[in-house]
Amino acid sequence: MSSCKPKIGISACLLGQPVRFNGGHKESRLCSQALAEHFQLLPVCPEVAIGLGVPREAIRLVGEPDAPRAVGSRRPELDVTEQLAAYGRQVAAELGDISGFILMQKSPSCGMERVKVYGANGYSQPGGGSGIFARALMQARPDLPVEEDGRLSDPVLRENFLTRVCAYAEWQALRAEGLTAGAIVEFHARYKYQLMANNPPQYKALGRLVSEIGRQPLEPFAAAYFSQLMQALKKTATRGTHSNVLQHISGYLKHALNAEDRQEMRRLIDQYRAGIVPLVVPLTLLKHHLRRHPQRYIARQAYLQPHPETLSLRNGI
Repeated sequence: MSSCKPKIGISACLLGQPVRFNGGHKESRLCSQALAEHFQLLPVCPEVAIGLGVPREAIRLVGEPDAPRAVGSRRPELDVTEQLAAYGRQVAAELGDISGFILMQKSPSCGMERVKVYGANGYSQPGGGSGIFARALMQARPDLPVEEDGRLSDPVLRENFLTRVCAYAEWQALRAEGLTAGAIVEFHARYKYQLMANNPPQYKALGRLVSEIGRQPLEPFAAAYFSQLMQALKKTATRGTHSNVLQHISGYLKHALNAEDRQEMRRLIDQYRAGIVPLVVPLTLLKHHLRRHPQRYIARQAYLQPHPETLSLRNGI
């Protein structure tokens, strides 16, 4: 991972900026404190950006859930749908170097999913929809890791999102240096065990894809490969798949460790699989043995530290 702080776009209210319709904010301490130490957070408020003041009339989504309009809650003739969508596309283009985006949940502009959409009868419809800005952003940047603040309170979703952000940032750095077939093969090799943890079927599929890297022009191949990789990493790893990866990696040490050390490693992996200890416990022991008995191929694996260690993301999963 690059030593530079990856950039993440974020709904401005989550950083404590008083930009909400009522002049308030929705500060997330996770974002404004913990994540701000490790990532460069770029605040965006689409409603203010398109000229709506603070305070302002609240807007809401009305119509069909898959294609709602954003209108004033008191004045339905105030329709800002096109402005919000256009700003979403603008941000997607102008913030080309961001590696992720954190959105304000339930917002008619920024909500990622399950935002209330009101029907003609005035009642909200089942399932809800996406905020107008959020939908345009995600359509323009389909590979970009995007998450809502509320979902980040889930330790598994938080760890998954930041793993994807760091992978995206690493790929951006690779592209900036100039893509080569060798660089893509090396990148994929680094993410082998991370893919095995997140999505075993796609780990195999991407391995087959990379084996054919010379059979088509590099640029379309790279775009297709990375899109498939990011989709694969969206799937959250489980205790079972993590345990499988830990066993695979510890296999590289079978001749270096004595019977007692191997037994302890197996015991901690089994305890993790059973939900008795968090992932950091067997992983810490594994890293200890790898420091004593270095394995060049394993040392470069993103899985061992896919995000900043001081975030302690694996203490809670």
